[in-house]
Amino acid sequence: MKKEIADIIESSHARGWVLEPQAKRILAAAGVDVPRFAWVKTFKEAAKSAREIGYPIVAKIVSSRALHKTDIGGVVAGVRDERELEGAFERLSGIDGFEGVLIDEMLSGVELIVGAKNDEQFGPVILLGIGGIGVELYKDTVIRMAPLEARDVSSMVCSLKAHALLEGFRGAEPVNLELLTALLMKFSALVMNVAGEVESIDLNPVMCSAKRCAAADVRIILSPRTRPRQ
Repeated sequence: MKKEIADIIESSHARGWVLEPQAKRILAAAGVDVPRFAWVKTFKEAAKSAREIGYPIVAKIVSSRALHKTDIGGVVAGVRDERELEGAFERLSGIDGFEGVLIDEMLSGVELIVGAKNDEQFGPVILLGIGGIGVELYKDTVIRMAPLEARDVSSMVCSLKAHALLEGFRGAEPVNLELLTALLMKFSALVMNVAGEVESIDLNPVMCSAKRCAAADVRIILSPRTRPRQ
């Protein structure tokens, strides 16, 4: 395991899960594409980072008390300029346990979900499915045991009921399946490397297009045995 990944996991033990900016650092260290992002503590820093990343951006709360950010209104998407950013920052900074704001590059494409967990019987398993709000609506997912090989990814894609969405449904530009395969292979390698430390990893959504396939949001839950005794 890379030292950067090990250090982040170690520093997250007491919380039991990894803050999103740190989780994205883990993905990046593993070679998984993520949007350009910055963890900022002041509006001045937020404005500077947003200009560097380029509008529109997504602003998210960073808080040890906010595992489920959307449930508390902790995500503001489509921020178009500094005026809107100021309003978003003001609102997010008022959320309980505020530790900063995550400024994210805004991505486009087909929304997928990629996940992993340690199954008691089979060990690490990896999930691929239609992501975003479609996860609960369509329940269109497939699971394979890790580690994955390229042929496993191809089988997973073909097994999705909505696989036509990835192939260019009704004239839409098809998803770059080579990039999707690369993301899943690197994710699989990460999952195997951290299997003893991590209970689950959810990438939702993963935004895939003809030019890019990147994890727009990530949640990493640590294994209970990595948490300190109370």
